Amino acid sequence: MPKPRFAVLGAGSIGCHLGGHLVAAGYDVTFIGRSGAMDVLRERGLTLSTSARPPVHLTPDRLTLATGPEAAAGADFVLVTVKTAGTGAAAEDLAPHLAPGAVAVSFQNGLHNPATLRAALPGHTVLAGMVPYNVVQTEPGTVHQGMPGRLMTEPDDTLFAALREAGLAVEPRTDMSEVQHAKLLMNLNNAVNALSGLPLRDQLGQRAYRRCLALCQREALAAYRAAGITPARLGPTAPAVTPYVLGLPDAFFRRVAAATLRMDAHARSSMWEDLQRGRRTEIESLQGEIVALAAAHGRTAPANARLVELVHQAESAPRTWSGPHLYAELHAAR
Repeated sequence: MPKPRFAVLGAGSIGCHLGGHLVAAGYDVTFIGRSGAMDVLRERGLTLSTSARPPVHLTPDRLTLATGPEAAAGADFVLVTVKTAGTGAAAEDLAPHLAPGAVAVSFQNGLHNPATLRAALPGHTVLAGMVPYNVVQTEPGTVHQGMPGRLMTEPDDTLFAALREAGLAVEPRTDMSEVQHAKLLMNLNNAVNALSGLPLRDQLGQRAYRRCLALCQREALAAYRAAGITPARLGPTAPAVTPYVLGLPDAFFRRVAAATLRMDAHARSSMWEDLQRGRRTEIESLQGEIVALAAAHGRTAPANARLVELVHQAESAPRTWSGPHLYAELHAAR
């Protein structure tokens, strides 16, 4: 039986990480991304790195690169990794080119991307997926996985077999809505990390920054309760307990949350990367999602709302915040 063909729509850090592993395993993958990013891959190739094993370099001749959605024609699976704000337009552009029976898989932050894809791609299967670990571009043409973890998606045997052959751990989930809400709680740290200017391990090692995240998570959990949402438990700590753990003194936190800090010095949030490259962030689909959910149920989420404002300011005038100053700013907003 021939191997399935893949296309990656939105070949940034996550898309290159997923597609690169599939290419290394012998799969036919077309990378579709911005012309500047594709030019870098055309010149340098793609390097996949992690602290757990030696880097893998894919020379340019092993990469099929494109800038338009028509390049997805003939793919059996399209891995969608565009930013949330671009999902609707990307799906509409993709629709005329998607082969009958092709499956789209959303590996994106945010809660609504699978629904957006389904609305634009009637008659096609759309799977919700999630990347629970950090991937960042450490230099042009190099994407680095900074921590361990397993991909999660709705079940598909062919997709799972390919991902596993590519060396990517994957877990089938039938509760992806609950998983996505749990991932959103984790991703509320993206803004804190971006404004800190620090690697994730250093930022999470400081109590003041963790207290910022705890403020955001408490507001999110209150909004979830009002909406009748129960987030999945993805790690050793239940979501309802996590804000208390985040507030522990540093020495206790390191002991209790050792797994959380199991990341290397290169790990940073994707939002930090966006600010460094002068790109629009996904703050509206992270903190902004909590603000909107709270408002829909007669509540407020002032710490999250203030972070939305601070990140938008940083998009045009980058600055970093110390942990105590950021916590004071968020606490004062309450």
